Amino acid sequence: METSLLAALKADPGLRRRAAEALERDGGRAPLTLRKAGVEPDLAAAALTLAELRGRARAKFGERAERLYFTRAGLEQATRWPVAVRRAARFAAAADRVTDLCCGLGTEALAFAEAGLEVEAVDMDEATAAYARANAEAMGLPVAVRVGDALQADLAEAAFADPARRSGGTRNFNPADYSPPLDGLLEHLAKARFAAVKLGPGVGHEWIPGGAEAEWVSVDRDVVEACLWLGEAAQVPRRASVCKAGEWHELTGSGEERAEVGEVAAYLYEPDGAVIRAGLVAELAEGLEAHTASERIAYLYGDELRETPFARAWKVEEVWPLHPKKLKALLAEREIGRLTIKQRGTGIDPAALRRQLKPKGPNEATLVATRVGEAHVAILCREA
Repeated sequence: METSLLAALKADPGLRRRAAEALERDGGRAPLTLRKAGVEPDLAAAALTLAELRGRARAKFGERAERLYFTRAGLEQATRWPVAVRRAARFAAAADRVTDLCCGLGTEALAFAEAGLEVEAVDMDEATAAYARANAEAMGLPVAVRVGDALQADLAEAAFADPARRSGGTRNFNPADYSPPLDGLLEHLAKARFAAVKLGPGVGHEWIPGGAEAEWVSVDRDVVEACLWLGEAAQVPRRASVCKAGEWHELTGSGEERAEVGEVAAYLYEPDGAVIRAGLVAELAEGLEAHTASERIAYLYGDELRETPFARAWKVEEVWPLHPKKLKALLAEREIGRLTIKQRGTGIDPAALRRQLKPKGPNEATLVATRVGEAHVAILCREA
């Protein structure tokens, strides 16, 4: 969206309201509704896009979404509000001022400001910086926004960066292809006493610099990001931070331990994705008094059911060889028609296996295709 259109939307709350109402009431005919009301086509399109994005943004920002300004790419990369608030609190406990590099729409800067930090936000793109200013104004927060190169910007005692992970409409999974590249950012952030950089959750451990803390974050079982904490910000080698029903839980460790290997037991645990990506399965296994059945598979098994926010648990009913024809007959005997199929370590496509099994009947179960040692097995279970 051009900055002139953004300025027009900021100046006309009535248009923003009419666009939201038209989108909800008229759907695909909303552009015609606004044009009949005398709104210029470009402005009508901008207003409807904003209304659409605000609706989508509620999942990340709650009621704040109704006051903020978004672009599609900016919303895609924006940090979920509870995650940003939690990170801002960690910064506020260690510093008074923060430089927010690659600030995008400025939503992370808003969380910093709400935490009481003095914030300077920097972005390379003038139009993007205009959105960050508009959002700070909309929330009534004192965020200084300027246009500049993240790798050349002066840093406060604390600094945060969220490099762009999309280009040409596609997502970049290699940190070397971030904008700016991760290695350049790490070199620049080393000048700050307390620093962090947000990454995509699939980042490889080879990108973790020595002495840094690598954190993976999940919200309601969805791994949403990784974060490298640098300098004085690093507290532990690895951290898995799990938000479940609005409550935060943390698991920490070295990321180098390995869980003991044993047999399938009474309960199967599936660790949260943040735990797996952080390499903290062994630490979780110790807390659950559990073990793996294959050193390369992240499922855990224990004799007793223990509540944990870091894993889902299933009661193991039966363990069968992973032979589709035999499984089909066994499921039919038990009249299992509602079947959830999970797999890890077998290479089986759950959708293809379902077509082979053709489950029918009134009963419900979960079938886990995995390995015990080197053997492929199917574990019939129900959620505990």
